[in-house]
Amino acid sequence: MTTLVPTPVRARRLAVSSVAIGTFTIVTSEMLPVGLLTSIASDLGVSPGTAGLMMSAPGLVAAVSAPVLAIATRRLDRRAVLLGLMALLAVANLAGALAPGYPVMLAARLLTGVSIGGFWAFAAGLGARLAPERHVGRATSIILAGVSVASVLGVPAATFVSSFAGWRAAFAAMGVLALALVALLATTLPPLPGEAPARRGALRLSGPLKVVLVLTVLIVSGHFAAYTYVRPFLEQVSHAGPGLVGTALLLYGAAGVLGNFAAGARAARNPKPVLITLAALMALATAALPLIGLPLAVLVVWGLGYGGVGVTLQLWIMREGGGELGTALFVGAFNVSIALGSLAGGRIVDGVSISAVMWLGAVLSVLAAAVAGIWGRSRTTGS
Repeated sequence: MTTLVPTPVRARRLAVSSVAIGTFTIVTSEMLPVGLLTSIASDLGVSPGTAGLMMSAPGLVAAVSAPVLAIATRRLDRRAVLLGLMALLAVANLAGALAPGYPVMLAARLLTGVSIGGFWAFAAGLGARLAPERHVGRATSIILAGVSVASVLGVPAATFVSSFAGWRAAFAAMGVLALALVALLATTLPPLPGEAPARRGALRLSGPLKVVLVLTVLIVSGHFAAYTYVRPFLEQVSHAGPGLVGTALLLYGAAGVLGNFAAGARAARNPKPVLITLAALMALATAALPLIGLPLAVLVVWGLGYGGVGVTLQLWIMREGGGELGTALFVGAFNVSIALGSLAGGRIVDGVSISAVMWLGAVLSVLAAAVAGIWGRSRTTGS
């Protein structure tokens, strides 16, 4: 069982904040191809669907690296592991900035996947070790707010930088930020001792944890099937110029920050109805996008929905007693879902149409809401 690190309140807050900046850096790096997909595909001579592998490939690597690293480094100080993973992210981003062709870029993205999987596996559950019990929900929301803030600032900023200096400059900037964060984490994080080896049979998943993992696959794969290709959709279907695309992504991310904190406050008490509501918002938005010419309001709804997904699922895992390994499996499922969603979306974009991928996202979100609702009714009251 993990214990709270006995550090002063101000030091705890600084530690939580630095980890939140870490999640921002990780997610911005992971999402870079979303805002730069068109430019990278054109420059490296591949189709948008093939360029989408820059999302799916690191997702698959992250899905494997999360549980593997959680087990292999179980006895190591988490502070040292997080520093190493952030340094690896810096190397991967700088390699991407210098990539002479698509194969090298893809290799750099595979390294990014290792960093993503490992960092998430340890960082997502650190709220319970860095904050008092009554503030765990808030600390977890702050740490996971990096996801939404990455959408608000990271992806639009990368798009902005690429419009003036090219997409390589955006990757280089993220590499420099990751290097700076190594120093910040080294300064603010307290020692975080590893855990004792798990007893035989301790790795078995309970029924509730299995359901949370299934819900993760459904809702996250549906999201990324659509969101990976949101920029080409806005350009080709909504006929949006660079300014409108940047504004749309900014509004989406801002709504995501609000969704993160609103969901975190409620999911700490009962995550199931929160997740159903979030999935319904996402289904409504992705189904409406192909039908509405001006997508800004729809992207706000989408951002509100997806912004709360990560913290709700993480708090659900913690509530069910998943521990660090449960969080690692959740991170693995999350990243498999990113890979499956972006891969399926790419095949649909290349083989059917870019509007069809939005319908796929809507269907999977509805299915996630239905599974959560049915499972919720099968549980005892107050569960």
